[in-house]
Amino acid sequence: MNDSKIINDPVFGFIKIPRGPLLQIVQHPLMQRLTRIKQLGLASVVYPAAQHTRFQHSIGAFHLMSEAVTSLSQKGIYFFEPEAEGVQAAILMHDIGHGPFSHVLEDTLISGITHEEISLMMMEQINREMNGQLNYALKIFKDEYPKKFLHQLISSQLDMDRLDYLRRDSFFTGVHEGNIGSARIIKMLDVVDDHLVVNSKGIYSIENYLTSRRLMYWQVYLHKTAVACEKVLVNTLRRAKQLAMEGHDVFAPPALQYFLKNDVDAKFFNSHEEALGHYETLDDNDVWSAIKVWMKSNDKILAMLATDLINRNIFKVEVYEEPVGEEKLNALREEISRQAGISNDDARYLMSVNTIEKDMYDIHDDQIGILYKDGTIRDIAESSEILNINLLSRKVRKYYLCYQRF
Repeated sequence: MNDSKIINDPVFGFIKIPRGPLLQIVQHPLMQRLTRIKQLGLASVVYPAAQHTRFQHSIGAFHLMSEAVTSLSQKGIYFFEPEAEGVQAAILMHDIGHGPFSHVLEDTLISGITHEEISLMMMEQINREMNGQLNYALKIFKDEYPKKFLHQLISSQLDMDRLDYLRRDSFFTGVHEGNIGSARIIKMLDVVDDHLVVNSKGIYSIENYLTSRRLMYWQVYLHKTAVACEKVLVNTLRRAKQLAMEGHDVFAPPALQYFLKNDVDAKFFNSHEEALGHYETLDDNDVWSAIKVWMKSNDKILAMLATDLINRNIFKVEVYEEPVGEEKLNALREEISRQAGISNDDARYLMSVNTIEKDMYDIHDDQIGILYKDGTIRDIAESSEILNINLLSRKVRKYYLCYQRF
């Protein structure tokens, strides 16, 4: 009998999923839900080929984790079988709690609860169904397992999650600057005093990785058109929610309807058992189905925003180095109100102002240590000849003003 399933992945080739708990996770309905959620949300408005899913990313991250376990084992880092399986299961499920369109729901339909917390709830649910076979995975995921480096492989500045999404997003967007040497980085990993480190021979790969990350953030994840499109979606959902909460009849599939009609924060989510159930059936399709119907809404603003999304009439974007002044915002709100024939208060749905910041490397976070032949370990910020520490950790801050085109 064949002891594994094979998935053909365009980025890494053939990926083996061993039969047993790992294959059970892959086949679980909550994992399969990720096939209906795009990895890059609305980035396809800029990069049309970016249609890959959270499921593909999870499988890729699992593959890299398997490679990391093999590579570290060859260096004499010992893994008990349940530890190896646990860390692989944890990375498989690390994104399981994501909602449609990435982080859009976290601030619009749900507040005060992150997708990581929901991931944990779902993992605990699957663990109960699998009679505790995921106990190791949960402990590692929550960083409660004695071997701390296992959690670092899942969540750190150099985890398998990031190594996959940079490679994968680079592949599907065609932005080649993000194409990092993941195989070499994994081969260069080592563990010293229960901490992940990188062999000094891999320093150039790490420099390339950090630079690629910065380029991918500004070229793809924070691309001004993608950000503007996301703001149209956020405002559409906010308007729909306001109407639903005021008692208007707003069409939506049942799962989405639940989050439009209820004020869902962490306390509500934890005290209403059905909230997780509705969340678990929610995917990108629910949102698109509703938006297509909203184009014909009696509410002028909801109809306008929904039509913007379907017909790709994206908010105009202006990017500033300094915060946008109140005077300018008020003048813009009045202009929108006049052009659209709506109240000044409602005009806020047709505009959005956001502060976006990103650093290349957080020196206060879990650091990337470089291991030298003499056994000393130095942080990448000190070791690199080309990466200036001040430049590396400086937060780049930009102010995006997005508003309706007329």
